[in-house]
This record gives sequence, C-alpha cells and structure tokens, in this order.
Amino acid sequence: MSNKELFLTALKGGKVPRPAVFSADQTGTYELMEKVAAYWPDAYCNAKDMATLAAAAYSEFGFDAVRVPFCQTIEAEIFGSELRPGGSENVPSVLKHRYEMGETPSFPEDFLSKGRIPELIEAVRILKDTVGDKVAVIGGIIGPFSIAGNIVDVTELLAACMTDPASVTPYLEVAEKAGTMLARALIEAGADVICIEDMLASLDLISPTIYRDIAWPWEKKQIQQLQDVPTILHICGTVDPVILDLANTGVTALSLDIKVNIRAVKAALARAGKKLPLIGGVDCVRTLLPKTPEDVENEVLDALDDGYDIIAPCCSIPPATPTANVLAMAATVKKVTKTL
Repeated sequence: MSNKELFLTALKGGKVPRPAVFSADQTGTYELMEKVAAYWPDAYCNAKDMATLAAAAYSEFGFDAVRVPFCQTIEAEIFGSELRPGGSENVPSVLKHRYEMGETPSFPEDFLSKGRIPELIEAVRILKDTVGDKVAVIGGIIGPFSIAGNIVDVTELLAACMTDPASVTPYLEVAEKAGTMLARALIEAGADVICIEDMLASLDLISPTIYRDIAWPWEKKQIQQLQDVPTILHICGTVDPVILDLANTGVTALSLDIKVNIRAVKAALARAGKKLPLIGGVDCVRTLLPKTPEDVENEVLDALDDGYDIIAPCCSIPPATPTANVLAMAATVKKVTKTL
C-alpha cells in the first residue's frame, strides 16, 4: 500500500498492515518552516507557500496525509470579523467579531472568490498535483458552531444558547453554508478528505443538551452534504457524553482530544454497533512539545493499546515542537504491524 492507500483504507475502517499516522489539525512548525523555506505569515495567505509547508508533513515528518490551511479564521474573515494578524510565530485570531447578537447576518456575495479562499483552493490543487499520488490531501474547514462563534461574540453566543436558542439559528445557518460551500470547492480542487474542526462545540464550553439541540443538527447537515469523500470531525476537549451523537452525524472518523476516555468511548461505540475509526492519542502540549522522542514513542504505544485506530496529535501541533519528536511519533507507528 502507498501512504495514501493506507490512510484512506484506515480512515474507512478497512484492514491495513500498520496504523496510519498524520495530524488532523495544523502541522506547521518553526523547524519545518526553516527546512522547506516556507514561513508564516506567507503560508497563511499564499498558495505556493501554503502547499510547500503542508507537503513537508509528508516529506519531512513521514505522515500519511497532508492538510491545509494552518489557521481557523479564513471563513470568519470573509464575513467581516476583524483579525489579529498572524505573524512569523503566531496564528491569526479574531480580534473583533463582525456581529452583535440580535443583528441579522448576511452571506457574503461571491464567497469563494473572497479573502484567502482562492489561495486555499489553489494550495489544494498544488498538493494534489505534487504529492497527491503519494499521500491523502485533506481540506480543512471550520464547523458551523465555531464559525458562528467567530462572527458573533462567543460569550454572547453561549449565553444565547441558554436563554434564547432560536436567536442563534441565523448565525449557524450562514456558518454551515460557508463551511459546506468551501468544502465542496476543496473537493473539486482535489481534496481526498474533509476535516471539520468544530472546536467551540466542546463540552468544555457547552452542555451536552446544548450540543445536541444546537450544534449537532448543523454538523449533521454539513456532513450529510459531504458524503462523496471521507470526513473527519474534530472537537476539542471532552466529548464523552455525546460520543454517540458525534457518530450519528454520519462522519467517517472522529479526531479526539487527549481528555477523552478512549477505552470507555470505544466500548460505548461498540455497544451501539458504531464502527468508525478514532484518531489521536498523542498529547501535543504535554508530550509532543516538551518531552523526548522516547516519551513520544511510549505514548504512541500506549495509545494503540488503549484503542486508537489512527495515531495523531490530539490537536494542532505546537509550532515550537521539535522535529525529532514528530519523527518519533511517525516512526513508532511504522514499526507496528497489524494483523490483516
């Protein structure tokens, strides 16, 4: 199997000779930027630099898949949220939200031609042309609840979820439309997989009831429109109480935070007859960034023993992460033989 064939087979729950390894979230590190001469902030907004840095996750780290973009603000910027610009060491973030609760959001005309979206689409085309025969190309979008929290003040949004849930609907409606439209464009450009990061839908921020009643229906609606390619859903933090809801979105695989009790989650899915791969297992902040390659190796082996199907950092790779630690993650996986 090629890296690509192995990854796509593993993502669909098929039999593979070894576990797959990649990152569902951003992969840029300072050492990687130096190695391939593609740097932030150019890699946030220039297709060639974006693709060059993304491809290095395969050429330098040995991952089975590569992904773009490197930040979570592309959609929000087009809606008019003001960004704190990303620099050589910082990712862009929302500085000022476009709307206040109660205002009616509008969907931007010519959405796909605005902001950095054309560069993101072109980066996927470049990746497809340059490494797409070797590794899977992943297009990343932001989930509906998180886009909503990036265009209207997230504190106000969370409060409204409790006091006036209907007032949240207009923001979720335009947010889902934006993410789905972008995902379709990325697929057309050559993305083999779509990864949906819905970080604000974490149970660290909202209750299981709010997740089920407000965030989940829009995730499901989006995923149901993307069934022609495999999809990955990543939500930060604890999701244990809603793990069956996540599975019922129709997503292909779940990317989980290290906070999740993987054994309990795996058992709950099995009892419900849900067979979908679980991704993660490596603590990106407490292990991958500060510790040694030996520590990373041990954590990978523990993660496989606990039941992770595909090894990945539990969230975005911190940019100061040493290359040696990421290499250890990939190398450890490649020493493991699965029974076919």
